[in-house]
Amino acid sequence: MYWGVKMNLKKKVSLAVVKRLPRYYRYLSDLLKMDIKRISSQELSSRMGITASQIRQDLNCFGGFGQQGYGYNVEYLFNEIGNILGTNNKYQTIIIGAGNMGQALANYTNFEKRGFKIISIFDVDPKLVGTEIRDIEIRDLETLEDFISQNYVDIAMLAVPYEQTPVVAERVAKLGVRGLWNFSPMDLKLPYDVIIENVHLSDSLMVLGYKLNEKFDFTRNDSEKNNDCDF
Repeated sequence: MYWGVKMNLKKKVSLAVVKRLPRYYRYLSDLLKMDIKRISSQELSSRMGITASQIRQDLNCFGGFGQQGYGYNVEYLFNEIGNILGTNNKYQTIIIGAGNMGQALANYTNFEKRGFKIISIFDVDPKLVGTEIRDIEIRDLETLEDFISQNYVDIAMLAVPYEQTPVVAERVAKLGVRGLWNFSPMDLKLPYDVIIENVHLSDSLMVLGYKLNEKFDFTRNDSEKNNDCDF
């Protein structure tokens, strides 16, 4: 069955569209688990809460993946979006910072399923250096240069304190790492040829708070705030 030819991916695609691609990928993965072979844009719309028109526009940015009267071949579309997102590239990834956030990142096994293989973790705490998380060794940060000189590293996940972020980030960028996933509260910017994705978990939480505040009455008086239950 003919599904069209992908467009030249060098063409500029809006960031809003790119940010929706992982969500398509996730929903298509769920459809495959349910053994659903094909789906229309309208059916996908009802599942995702995105208009069918928006879905068609987004996917048309990358080529004609569907066929009128048939819809989308789920497995084909899943694989094509995976190719666009680079899930088959097997990005070599390191984590810098083995505190609570760094350990949470290291324990999240879904990264490898999405093409991001964590090959090492770095920290300055002597109590952590030499230990392992899921068979991944925590190394002394002082060995970072030697490690990168001997191992190709595509991405560094930064889970270090706020004040250390710029120094660590610049150090990593100078070593030739091309991508930084930054979990510091700051919006990190560097004058190097490196791609930075800043992740602010508190922003997402505050958006949730806004939605709760809009939908429900969260005005509480002082007695409710300090209410101690008597049993």
